[in-house]
Amino acid sequence: MENETELDQWLSKKKFKTTKDLKTPKRLMDQVIGQDEAVTVAKKAALQRRHMVLLGPPGTGKSMIANAMVELLPQDELEDFIVYPNEEDPNKPKIRVVPSGKGKIIVDMQKAEARERKKQKNKAKMMIIFGVVAIALMAFLFYREPMILFFGLIAAAMIYMAMRGVGPQRDEDDTVPKLLLSQKNKVSDRFVDATGAHAGALLGDVKHDPFQSGGLETPAHERVEIGAIHQAHRGVLFIDELNLLKMESQHSLLTALQEKQFSITGQSERSSGAMVKTEKVPCDFIFIGAGNLDSIRSVHPALRSRIRGYGYEVYINSTMKDTNENRNKIIRFITQEVKKDRNIPHFTKEAVGEILLEAQRRSGRRGRLTLRLRELGGLVRVAGDIAIEEKAKYVNLDHVLKAKMIARPLEQQVADKVIEHKKDYDTFSVIGSRIGCVNGLGVIGAEDMGITDYSGVITNIAAEITPAASRNEGRVIATGKLGEIAKEAVKNISALIKKHTGKDISDIDVHIQFIGTYEGVEGDSASISIATAVVSALENVPVDQSVAMTGSLSVRGDVLPVGGVTPKIEAAIKAGIKKVLIPRANSQDVLIEKRYREKATIIPVSTLEEVLENAFVREKKGLIDKVSEVVTKTVPSKMISGPVAGEQSPA
Repeated sequence: MENETELDQWLSKKKFKTTKDLKTPKRLMDQVIGQDEAVTVAKKAALQRRHMVLLGPPGTGKSMIANAMVELLPQDELEDFIVYPNEEDPNKPKIRVVPSGKGKIIVDMQKAEARERKKQKNKAKMMIIFGVVAIALMAFLFYREPMILFFGLIAAAMIYMAMRGVGPQRDEDDTVPKLLLSQKNKVSDRFVDATGAHAGALLGDVKHDPFQSGGLETPAHERVEIGAIHQAHRGVLFIDELNLLKMESQHSLLTALQEKQFSITGQSERSSGAMVKTEKVPCDFIFIGAGNLDSIRSVHPALRSRIRGYGYEVYINSTMKDTNENRNKIIRFITQEVKKDRNIPHFTKEAVGEILLEAQRRSGRRGRLTLRLRELGGLVRVAGDIAIEEKAKYVNLDHVLKAKMIARPLEQQVADKVIEHKKDYDTFSVIGSRIGCVNGLGVIGAEDMGITDYSGVITNIAAEITPAASRNEGRVIATGKLGEIAKEAVKNISALIKKHTGKDISDIDVHIQFIGTYEGVEGDSASISIATAVVSALENVPVDQSVAMTGSLSVRGDVLPVGGVTPKIEAAIKAGIKKVLIPRANSQDVLIEKRYREKATIIPVSTLEEVLENAFVREKKGLIDKVSEVVTKTVPSKMISGPVAGEQSPA
């Protein structure tokens, strides 16, 4: 409640009623949120015409920064490209570069001249034919011999065919040049997004001609098509997901960057276009590549070296500090999204407050605001659509709350279905007590750059003790589609408990099962759940089923922080859990929604002793003290305690 109260108090001091009262910057670069370092570098790169690589999670403003750089480019003289036929070598069309606007004039003039030549040629043909027919007619009238007229007409037809040629001849239009590129002094025309472009679209191409002879073929220069690298001449070429660009295309891109000109040829080896290669076409552009952090591994080493040597590599932030200034930026972002969309109403102050709260929640950490603004913008638009549907003048708090339910990420929808399915089939219980059964908490989702689209799920963990198959050969057996780190966590916790509960367990097997984990289990955040289940089974002490828990264990029995605490807590509350144990270090990361805050008690714990005290229905005399003592005295050699795959490492 403190977070909401503080946010409400801060927002109440803001002097606006709706986002309609707020102004937004005109320049696109000034609209970028939370990427001050990247913006500073981008401004330098634009002025000095340097290349850049922007690395970071999706939806954080990489393409917006690249697009905004066009506004800052020096006002170089723009140019038009014209391709001409080459009489000496038809497969090597000539390229001519002229000032912007003149290309169309030249081509139009050439077309007009070609039409006039064709007209004069046709006129001459018709004059000759009419002359032959006229002579035949005059001879017929003079001699009154029908055969003379007949042969005269035959002669006229033969002359026409002779002038036309035995087969189809090339038209006058075949000599007319083709306008490849006509640059205009528009900001939008100087930004070219080549994301996902195949080689032909990126580098230019020559279309295939099925008629390659006999006068039916299309002239080579007419089949030449401009590429994105040429369209971006004197502008910005942007390629997102740079690692998906084929290595051959990356090498060609490197050549274009180095030479600032690149010939156009057919990209398909089996096409007749592969025979054609133009003279070099100018392509002096600023290259902006983007991708996730792991994308850099798939970038051609020489291409990356070129960018680093003649440009910048910039890491894009995924969160920013929750300061007054940055809160104002999020409010400005909401206003920008409304104005860009043009179809949704403005937001009231209360609706803005809920979006701000969601920006805090999605950061995953207290004191931070998310910069995954594309996703936050999606929430803004859904709320706006709901307001339009309800014919409201403004988007209010109720519209945003409804939008949060509709615009749930796929992971959250799946997680809700999983919890519902498990409740229907009683795969876990939230009432009563059971021996060896613990409600653990996990997450599903895909991690990206340390920011994960987490959705919490209940993971029921059961432990059972059975006689060993062979004397003095007790084993620990874990099932439930465990990942490598989860298996290690099971071994380490089980070894610790087996060794230090004071029992001779060499003749027993410890079975640990992750029930219904069809999606798999990875990470060590179930460590305290496993330890609790095993101790319960060994000592025959029941576990309170209204309790759920998450946390890792250190070698000294300390409960270590884990990722995804907020969605885990919310999943537990949805399932009916009344008490949730979390690592004390994660207390600052709890940002659950208001509707969940009064439905469960959140208990921070620091040691395994505290976990057992809160999880067990009744304490076996001296058990907790004994476990606490032996754990803190022992350091198993294989125990792990660091951040793991599938878990967000808290800062």
